[in-house]
Amino acid sequence: MSVQRRLPLVTEIDLSGKLVFCRVDFNVPLDGTTITDDRRIRAALPTLRYLRDSGARVVCASHLGRPKGERRAEMSLAPVAARLAELLGEPVPLAEDCIGPPARELAASLNRAQVGLLENLRFHPGETRGEADFARALATGFEAYVNDAFGAAHRAHASVTGVPALVEVRAAGLLMAREIDALTRLAEHPERPYYAILGGAKVSDKIPLIEALLERVDGILIGGAMAYTFLAARGVSVGDSRVEAGQLDLARRLEQQARERKVAWHLPIDHRVATQIEGRQVSGLETTAGEAIEAGRAGIDIGPRTLEQWRGLLGSGVRTVLWNGPVGFFEAAGCQTGTRELAEHLAELSAFTVLGGGDTAAAARRFGLEERYSHVSTGGGAALELLSGVHLPGVAALEGARQ
Repeated sequence: MSVQRRLPLVTEIDLSGKLVFCRVDFNVPLDGTTITDDRRIRAALPTLRYLRDSGARVVCASHLGRPKGERRAEMSLAPVAARLAELLGEPVPLAEDCIGPPARELAASLNRAQVGLLENLRFHPGETRGEADFARALATGFEAYVNDAFGAAHRAHASVTGVPALVEVRAAGLLMAREIDALTRLAEHPERPYYAILGGAKVSDKIPLIEALLERVDGILIGGAMAYTFLAARGVSVGDSRVEAGQLDLARRLEQQARERKVAWHLPIDHRVATQIEGRQVSGLETTAGEAIEAGRAGIDIGPRTLEQWRGLLGSGVRTVLWNGPVGFFEAAGCQTGTRELAEHLAELSAFTVLGGGDTAAAARRFGLEERYSHVSTGGGAALELLSGVHLPGVAALEGARQ
């Protein structure tokens, strides 16, 4: 079912002159006061420009980092307000707080078609606790609610679920709509053959996703550190590679389920390994002859034979690909080849290609490829939960809204 039938969209409601609470995801990485990646701010621009062009008075609200309910200067949204002003080409005033007199004064000062920003929502413990009183304080005076923060849609926080319950007119923003459309297409009506590439560190983080994918895909390719747990479960020596010892039985069960459902199941057949890993520095790099890894060595990337095999599996005939999790320690020098070349291969496919956010999106950005895929999610955790079959609280809060 498409998002157009499930959710009211911002393009379907009259916002002219209305004071709009717009939940965005401006949780960007900072180096001091310098934003090192502004992709999440840029992703919200279509919705903000639409609201501005509609004559709304727009108050944006976001979290940044994990201040744990305390005001922390290093997690202020001031750098975000400055960057947003540059991107919009006009000043973006920042309220000193997200509730109380500073928030009310900001709202009162805005003219039609003007955008302002509230200070970090998580400076108040009521945000992450989903407290009703805090939600009421946030919602005071607003005539409409727009949620464009897909990256926070899996959190039952006050600004995500509490505020929309208190505002009569509410809708999904353009980014939220795109995210749900793309991911719902994977979950409900993917064009086949459909392959999933899963990487990252832990099997335990991907259990619901793998179980859901086994009902939908034609094949699963597993790389990254989680591959060593699956190899160890087969009895393959993985040397000093990271293994979740408590998940070996689960790994065997998941592979058995794949066989029963006739889902192709592929683990690396060779590896790049290192004798020493310290932070993002590795030494003693070698390529194994096969799937086994000697003692004293740890896997850090898929090997060339694996890459060649996977390129063949993901050939011109494949119609849908989900990629969630890098297949190697791509942040370290000498360990990028598998993730980079796989990313380059997927970018050339005519298939519907979706990257699941988080580290996968970071890898695509590092290699200058993020514009080459059908969809790159801005919400790693939210995407993972939606694809695992979870009905996101932030989506549920918008459904059935009056327009």
